[in-house]
Amino acid sequence: MTPSLLMAVLASGFIYGITPGPGVLAVFGIGAARGRRAGAGFLCGHLLGDVIWCSTALIAIVGAREIGSTAFDVLGVLSGLYLFWLGWRAVRAKRSNGEQPQGAARQPFWHGILFGLTNPKAYPVAVATFTALLSSRAELLNWSMLPMLIALSFLGGLLAYAILIGVVGARQVRTLYQRHELAITRLCGVMFIGFAINALVHALPGLMPSKT
Repeated sequence: MTPSLLMAVLASGFIYGITPGPGVLAVFGIGAARGRRAGAGFLCGHLLGDVIWCSTALIAIVGAREIGSTAFDVLGVLSGLYLFWLGWRAVRAKRSNGEQPQGAARQPFWHGILFGLTNPKAYPVAVATFTALLSSRAELLNWSMLPMLIALSFLGGLLAYAILIGVVGARQVRTLYQRHELAITRLCGVMFIGFAINALVHALPGLMPSKT
């Protein structure tokens, strides 16, 4: 595995874990209601779902690559379009009504497990994120790398969660997030659109008819 591939997988796990979504919004709500310890418990439980969905996404990506470059390119186009749609929705997001997303969970750890395993967006977002960042290195992927890919994505997600645990529950962070929630969401939307363009740039040429 090349250093660039190692960093791409780490970055994928990190971005998947830290990008604002249902899980991140939930942990900020729990942290606001019950403090950093409850938020950390939720994230520790949520990590199980992340590992399962990221592993499943990596299996799908490596499988598509092993089947053939066309299958991987099709997956890349679908992932790019999905990421673009998510990004466009985020860019056009409107201010929320202020409801706390299940912030009063009595058992944050078990709530985190259930939340992580049942989040309907987890798998497609994982596939889209990993495909977007790994597409330029697709030729390096194979089944023998899968355990290392999963471990690296786990480490990336763990780093993201360590940062979230460090800031969740802090009054200044809570205030800043609540005040600029819309801007943060839109900024993440722009980032998703960037990932989408990257995925499409690498996938579309492989689906074009050869001029030979």
